[in-house]
Amino acid sequence: MPLAGLKRKRSPSENILPTPQSRHPYLSGNFAPIQQTLPLTPCTYTGTIPQELADGEYVRNGSNPVSNDVLGRDAHWFDGDGMLSGVSFRRNKDSGNIEPEFVNQFVLTDLYLSTLSSPRLRVPILPSIATLVNPLASIIYVTIRILRTILLVVLSHLPGSKQKIKKISVANTNIVYHDGRALATCESGPPMRIQLPGLETIGWYNGAIAEGESTRDDAGHEKEKVLGENSGLISFMREWTTAHPKVDPKTKEMLMFHSSFAPPYVQYSIVPQTPPAAQTSIAGRPSDKILNAAVPGIHGAKMMHDFGVSLNYTVIMDLPLTLDPVNQVKGLPPVVYDSSKPSRFGVFPRRHPDQVKWFETDGACIFHTANTWDDADSVGPTTAVHMLACRLTSASLVFASGNLAPPAPKPKKTAAKAKRRMSYFSRFDQESEDTIFERSPLLESPSQEKEPLEPFDELDDVDEEQCRLYYYNFDLRTGSISHQWALSAVPLEFPSVRTELEMQDARFIYGCSTTTTSFGSALGKATKIDALVKIDATALITRGRARPPRSVTGMVDSRAMAQVLASEDPEDTIKVFRMPEGWYAQEPRFVPAARSTSEDDGFLLFYAFDEAQLNHEGDVPSDNSPTRARSELWIINALNMQDVIARVRLPQRVPYGLHGTWFTAEQIEQQRLCDSIRTTTRALSEKDRGVWMAVRDCIEKTLG
Repeated sequence: MPLAGLKRKRSPSENILPTPQSRHPYLSGNFAPIQQTLPLTPCTYTGTIPQELADGEYVRNGSNPVSNDVLGRDAHWFDGDGMLSGVSFRRNKDSGNIEPEFVNQFVLTDLYLSTLSSPRLRVPILPSIATLVNPLASIIYVTIRILRTILLVVLSHLPGSKQKIKKISVANTNIVYHDGRALATCESGPPMRIQLPGLETIGWYNGAIAEGESTRDDAGHEKEKVLGENSGLISFMREWTTAHPKVDPKTKEMLMFHSSFAPPYVQYSIVPQTPPAAQTSIAGRPSDKILNAAVPGIHGAKMMHDFGVSLNYTVIMDLPLTLDPVNQVKGLPPVVYDSSKPSRFGVFPRRHPDQVKWFETDGACIFHTANTWDDADSVGPTTAVHMLACRLTSASLVFASGNLAPPAPKPKKTAAKAKRRMSYFSRFDQESEDTIFERSPLLESPSQEKEPLEPFDELDDVDEEQCRLYYYNFDLRTGSISHQWALSAVPLEFPSVRTELEMQDARFIYGCSTTTTSFGSALGKATKIDALVKIDATALITRGRARPPRSVTGMVDSRAMAQVLASEDPEDTIKVFRMPEGWYAQEPRFVPAARSTSEDDGFLLFYAFDEAQLNHEGDVPSDNSPTRARSELWIINALNMQDVIARVRLPQRVPYGLHGTWFTAEQIEQQRLCDSIRTTTRALSEKDRGVWMAVRDCIEKTLG
């Protein structure tokens, strides 16, 4: 059991904690990592657990650095070793009752196991994303941090090393299910297979088979083409896989892209469900595997996190957010956001990335898409591709999540020109009407409410940032974006839809929001979610297409969060579940009711935390304290977004994290066989250290 009850030895000087002012917001409070892991442990609960959850499991991934002695170091919310936290809803065979059980485990990556075998390291092996994006960091400092990582990787390959670092992924971002495998994902490596419901680590997945996986039922899989094959010295980069692969609910194909620092900068893969003969193709589409196919038209390394996939088309996003080590030579940080450059969307038939068509519009950041679908009749070709995505008007998220001030934005060049609504003061402005300012609030504070606006009017909030659910219509006949505007002024991130309706014209989008401040302010103090939102996308798109808002900067529903919360309309197109005061939520996942009467008839599952458990300095009690803080898993009614159906009391807290999913009983039962799992036994062993390990210990002590 990884790290259960394990404490690292510290010198007396290490027991001196930094002052509260020096503590990083993403290393303190409920963002602070937790080192205790538990096997499946029974939980208490209140309310009624729906029968639909029986023998299924909710699992959420997130960053949780194991080497965390220096709290004042560079740190970023996206850093840290992957930790999975799950609640399994086991049905008691004797009583028939559903008995929830909590489990959390580190993802046993090469980096994690190597860290365990190197107790002298007080700072994570990988440089923090905060180091890489900091506009004030010197080239020398960043270079030293990168060289430190390279040296530690080399040391891990010395004779006698307990764990070689072959993959640099921490697998800390997401978890998905495909073809009998639960896969933990992160951009810096291939997926890592996990065993449900205990969350044990099996091994890296290469597009054909996972390490430690049984081949008794899949003879010959080792000979299949795998990710990065025949790529020479940079084959490891060709394995880097998006944290958000998409699984087609109809064909069961898994679609992925791979972004790297060398041309072609983006490659594309499709892995079918095996055996291929069992595939059900649609529209005569074959189910052959595609691995590392180049996507032409991208001319530099980019920070790409997500993409869009419909039943027939794929959308790659080439946004003005670069991730390129060569920037060091130019005197720039490796990660740079340039708002003066456009956003480009590459749309191509699912199996033909060589036929990509590029659509260009105003610069923005998009980290998550909500859904993508086609316009097509039963026999004709696809005429348009629609996409819903959470669009930000700056890269503040990248910087603020590292406790950094973002650099000053460059003047914005706009592709879509439109006359903006004039407020009282704007009539005295001398700006050209050709200049469009897009920075609008992600979230509005009730104390900053503006007066109600007429429908389809725009908020005059050019001085703030926004993160809103945007609608894009890529017209394949004209080669233009025929519609691009926000559905609502209400901020939305971490979006999702009902799983079996992904890649289709789903009606409802679920996501996270906040009611008390702007996302920009919240990010600076560590992002916290106190509201969950359900948006009727179909209704708002219909309204918007009937009377289109201003392109790019307009929105269909201009109400601020306070106005939506005040609504008593049972048919409102936006519904909000507001957390009690002091409570904060994490990303929700939808589970349908057994006999759904409508698309939104079901439940939302998410982790919740009461910050009243924090002490006066904003820290949590020790993990081993009798009064240690605890989280809960909440189950709410997705139909009315009001009723809390059940609350599961967990034996420990779950730090605020990233993405999760719901695994059905059938998926857990149909997992592939495996011959072995990864363990921490060798990493924690003190045997067979030898001369080389003594040398390594000395170097690591110096590196700190």
